Amino acid sequence: MHKFDPKKIDILISEERKKELDPSKYLKEKGLKKGMAFADIGCGPGFFVFPASEIVGKTGRVYALDTQQEMLNELKKRRPSENIIILKSEETELPVQDKAVDIAIMVFVLHEVHHPVDFLKEVKRILKPSGRLIVIDWEKKVEEKGPPFEERIPKEKAETLFQEAGFEIIGKGNLNPSHYEVAGKKG
Repeated sequence: MHKFDPKKIDILISEERKKELDPSKYLKEKGLKKGMAFADIGCGPGFFVFPASEIVGKTGRVYALDTQQEMLNELKKRRPSENIIILKSEETELPVQDKAVDIAIMVFVLHEVHHPVDFLKEVKRILKPSGRLIVIDWEKKVEEKGPPFEERIPKEKAETLFQEAGFEIIGKGNLNPSHYEVAGKKG
């Protein structure tokens, strides 16, 4: 299973990536507000973490979770504010209490997971009863950028995985020619 190479970490926080998807604007459009608890699962060096921290403010919380210590070390170098909680996770074990999170996001993570239904159930556990999960991943097509074709998960398969994990699909669509999103809430 393909995992993102930490040696290419600069790609994850590049200006080019921000042009494709402005993290602050995107999170606000998805309903992130002051005082909320947000989880970025597979946070990398913090592309969504830092904008989320500004949006939720001092009364909110941002859980920055990743299985790769190199990613968390890079995030720490960027001087996170006090409302950012950096946690090393395992694939199907998130060190966050039950029902703690309003909105969770997984960007380019689902295709890297070995047991996606178990993983999604674990994400569901940390969500509040009204909590939502947003997944952004790669379209199942051949491209020069992104993961190998054979490891990409089609949007329809992602929707099926959501449903198998007990989520109700509340949104789906294409962000651009390369990426789709699926959103769900606790069913």
